[in-house]
Amino acid sequence: MLGRFPVALRLSRGLLRGSSARRGLSAMAGGGEEGRLADFFEYMERLRNYERSGVPRGAGTDSDDGFDLGRMRRLLRRLGDPHTHFPAVHIAGTKGKGSTAAFLSNIMREQGYNVGCYSSPHLLTIRERISVGNDGGPVPVGLLSDLFDQAKEAIDESIESENGALTHFEVFTALSFLLFSRENVDIAIVEAGLGGARDATNVIQSTELAASVITTVGKEHLAALGGSLQSIAIAKSGIIKQGRPVVIGGPFSADIEQIIRDRAFLTQSPVISACDPGIKSITKCIGWDNGKPYQRCDISINISDDVPLSIELCDVNLQLLGDHQCQNAVTASCTALCLRNLGWDISDASIQAGLEETQLPGRSQFLTQEEALVLGLDGASTVLIDGAHTEASAKALSNVIETVRLEGPLALVVGMANDKEHLAFAEQLLVGSRPDVVLLTEASIAGGASRAMPAPSLKEIWMSAARDLGINCVDIGTISGTETPEHIANLATSSSSFAGKPTVMIGCQDKTPFSCDLIRAASQLILESRGRGDASPGLVCVTGSLHVVATVLQHLERH
Repeated sequence: MLGRFPVALRLSRGLLRGSSARRGLSAMAGGGEEGRLADFFEYMERLRNYERSGVPRGAGTDSDDGFDLGRMRRLLRRLGDPHTHFPAVHIAGTKGKGSTAAFLSNIMREQGYNVGCYSSPHLLTIRERISVGNDGGPVPVGLLSDLFDQAKEAIDESIESENGALTHFEVFTALSFLLFSRENVDIAIVEAGLGGARDATNVIQSTELAASVITTVGKEHLAALGGSLQSIAIAKSGIIKQGRPVVIGGPFSADIEQIIRDRAFLTQSPVISACDPGIKSITKCIGWDNGKPYQRCDISINISDDVPLSIELCDVNLQLLGDHQCQNAVTASCTALCLRNLGWDISDASIQAGLEETQLPGRSQFLTQEEALVLGLDGASTVLIDGAHTEASAKALSNVIETVRLEGPLALVVGMANDKEHLAFAEQLLVGSRPDVVLLTEASIAGGASRAMPAPSLKEIWMSAARDLGINCVDIGTISGTETPEHIANLATSSSSFAGKPTVMIGCQDKTPFSCDLIRAASQLILESRGRGDASPGLVCVTGSLHVVATVLQHLERH
């Protein structure tokens, strides 16, 4: 049995269940009211933003090259140390931490707790990064505006005393902690931004930490985190604190898991593995509700080690798709059971409802028929948008496509930043459910054109990947997305076969950045390539960057 969480930071009263409305943690922002935040946005834009400029080499490592957590602690001290006023679950991981945070937040909301959640990045508005209360939506404009007005003097003083070194992420993290304190949240779910050990969120100490969670360890931000998977694992294990339990997601290779367990041993932290032999999860079927798919899963957790956990969940309808999301749901469930072991009141019903309620815009999101019509599609193709941009996330996306795709044609629309593993990303999506069409585009990446991978360069990489995999491909040149249906039909007819074998048509957008016109062109190409006599519905997947996905969502919001 784990030691109980400090009574002063644990809510013990009876609670009402939260709203049963389907909700996404990053619910979309509303229109022009953000004008009230103009001064705040202008202020934040003046701060150094590594999400735009790129993270320096070694900045996330627990070394002399790493970020200075001292300045974050000094800023919080000026604000009254708000991070010490509530218990927190701290989540790190290369992939899966956002979904796990969303699952866990909704579980706690279903139980009736006042939950604060801090995550990144955002899609349409920075307000998405902070949610508070029982609806999971972005922090209200008025609440953030008032908070900034009250904290600005202290932040100004900190920036001056730190010689301007405080960053955008540090200031926004501090504001989120201040908001959670002032809103008297019962628990905060805090997602690390980069690594863990030197991340600005890692000011949370054992006295405030309910549990830490490490979802996965992968190669993203390799240079910033030391150059190897081992150094990344060391950085992420820095969120483990003395005597507090750690939930590990995985699956991990033996050497990476050992690094995490060694850190836990040094800090005397109980380890709960979401890959324990006593855990079984299976996807039974894929269903459809209002034009959107869900996966029906059974989840069984029976762990009898140092931290005994047990739950049986049948027919869990997950809106987040793929084996990786089922694993994230298991990780979140293990964390909820860990909290229950610590004295939190969390029912089995709340765990299941929280898992089922969770959706994340831009992550394996299928657009409705109405939304597809807004994009100019005639209903013959379904649109999937997903912000995958690593080899691992491409593999997960390929799994989702194979799961929901029937026999219809597939088009990929891809735009990426220039610091990603482009070849490995392409290979994962080519070896899975082989696409009929791939259109490359230029993403509007934070930081400007200097960080966007040019579409012609991406096209050459995809052509090379297809040839290396023995896949017939043909270069269809540049395409703007505004071509006439007749031109699209001629293009598809002339390129649909090569030596009598199925062929992948690969083209790229002209010099203009990504626009939603390209989705319509991709849909027309796959339908023409299969012939009008083939009634199988097409699937167009837009991926490679959350910035590309955000462009689609912004278009839908405007229209």
